[in-house]
Amino acid sequence: MYENYSRQSLPTRRYRELLGSAICVFNSNNQFVIENILRIDNSNYNWYELIDKTSGQLTKPILETITKNSDEEISSLFSNLVSKRNRIIHSFQITYENEQILRTKDKNHQQYNITEEYLLEFIRENENLSSMLHKFRGH
Repeated sequence: MYENYSRQSLPTRRYRELLGSAICVFNSNNQFVIENILRIDNSNYNWYELIDKTSGQLTKPILETITKNSDEEISSLFSNLVSKRNRIIHSFQITYENEQILRTKDKNHQQYNITEEYLLEFIRENENLSSMLHKFRGH
């Protein structure tokens, strides 16, 4: 598929919509994690420093605040989502069944397609994390 703003071949609009939604819900949760960290401990952490960290670098602050005041469920899910988000971001475009999609690989070099189903599952898992963060916050 082509658009008037790019001569490069692009995935379908539906795929790009899901891809954009996946990135947006993850970014929203990333900020929500930071909000929860600061709610618990704004004397050792500040927004400016936390927002400049990569999502993976939030592991220690999460463990020292959220996990310390609950359990490992939020930390574990967030870590899993960071890994999946990284696979989306560090993917490469391919033609699959006459369509443009993204493909990625895991740490063992096993390649797999980032399908619409993968993106939908990622969005659902982010919804679950958002609910957990809301519950943790007390709202």
